[in-house]
Amino acid sequence: MSFSDHFSAVAASYAKARPRYPQRWFRYLARIVPDRQRVWDCATGNGQAAIALAEYFSEVIGSDASAAQVRQARSHPRVQYQVFPAEATPLAPASLDLITVAQAAHWFDLPQFYIEAQRLLRPGGVIALWGYGLGSLNPAIDHVFNHFYRDWLDPYWPPERQWVEQAYEGLSFPFEPLPTPTFSMQCDWTLFDLLAYLRTWSGVQQFQRQRGFDPVWAIAPELQRVWGDPQRYRRITWPLFAKVGRWQPDRVR
Repeated sequence: MSFSDHFSAVAASYAKARPRYPQRWFRYLARIVPDRQRVWDCATGNGQAAIALAEYFSEVIGSDASAAQVRQARSHPRVQYQVFPAEATPLAPASLDLITVAQAAHWFDLPQFYIEAQRLLRPGGVIALWGYGLGSLNPAIDHVFNHFYRDWLDPYWPPERQWVEQAYEGLSFPFEPLPTPTFSMQCDWTLFDLLAYLRTWSGVQQFQRQRGFDPVWAIAPELQRVWGDPQRYRRITWPLFAKVGRWQPDRVR
């Protein structure tokens, strides 16, 4: 089964440069599941969410369709990494308490993935899809950041990016929705950290393929002008958005 592979070529950079999700988010997920035995972190990438989930669950399966991404994943005694697509898994029916998808559900064949998720979840099990859009620092830096995102990269974003823009509003979700508190990610980064993160964007990858040069280097001087000392740490914040639901097969009509 083919999949939208935007990150294998930058797997090592992705593992180093992407922000980390807040621990409070994983504590929330652990509280709302019926049991904490087995969780599948689908599209695990470098295993960031899988490692965090291992603090609360006895067994974590971290899978990705990209072998290159999985090779960058950090090991953990309770995490088992595998390579397979989101829509067709070797996992046993009704074997999972929780399914998580971090910043990836918009790349899936969602109808097929949901069929697979319903097959794998135990009754009362939970599925959580979440992501994040643009970060925010201060008005001057945000202005340059947004200009790069909109004016430089707009023609180069894959069409699936629209779901991130919409914070998954309107995305189909055939599960009983659960109320979700508000969460955000925060990182203290230098300018070099920010530039490394920008290079992992799918829009930047497409720009480079089509235009033959790195747009991040082109925007770097303007970012440094508003940043100041590139070694200075500044705090960047990303609000998280999420769809969280419970699988109740007896309530399906």
